[in-house]
Amino acid sequence: MINRTQIMRLLKYKNALRRMKSFGFIKAYSNNLGDAIGITSVQIRKDFSLFNITGNKKGGYNIDDLLEQIDEILGKQISHNIILVGNGKIGKALVNYRGFENEGIRIVAAFDSNPEEVDRDAKIPVYPVEEIKDFIEKNNIEIAILSVPDIEAQKMFDIICNAGIKGVLNFAPIQLLEKPNCIINDVNIANEIESLFYFINDVKYTNKGKKSKEKKEDKN
Repeated sequence: MINRTQIMRLLKYKNALRRMKSFGFIKAYSNNLGDAIGITSVQIRKDFSLFNITGNKKGGYNIDDLLEQIDEILGKQISHNIILVGNGKIGKALVNYRGFENEGIRIVAAFDSNPEEVDRDAKIPVYPVEEIKDFIEKNNIEIAILSVPDIEAQKMFDIICNAGIKGVLNFAPIQLLEKPNCIINDVNIANEIESLFYFINDVKYTNKGKKSKEKKEDKN
């Protein structure tokens, strides 16, 4: 069974292949692809076998063919329409991010509980949350970005899942109660930054300990 870790590695392969292509490479080998993302060539070949990715291992993989196969696995042949729930600062930043278009991802509408945020005539229209259920059902939307305050997150999550949403990218700083028919990917920016502080400090203390030990050894 395919798990999230394997999918994330597949995305890393895709990004590395794009960089290699931008440098003028036509073919990629499992060893240099592994060097580019910090994993073994054996793991790459296992993943390629798991996803039935074909290519000439000895002669190298054609980069364009690999990218096409990876896009097919990820379902990138078609444009994916998604909605945004919560048109605050994070929501506005996501709406204005143009990188989504290059990946076949299109935010088609945003929803907000604040009447002052509603703008039906915007390039990406903003509707009141009361209309979200009908919009999801009418347009067959399956993915939503949730960027609402924590006190509203669970309520909105329940509403959109019951309306037919199958996947949620959750920016709300709260652990949502999961539903069996909906996948949640949490993005907690504060936690990610705090974890960076921990690892930075850990490296500092480790290096400090090494230097202290070296000084004692030099004295002896």
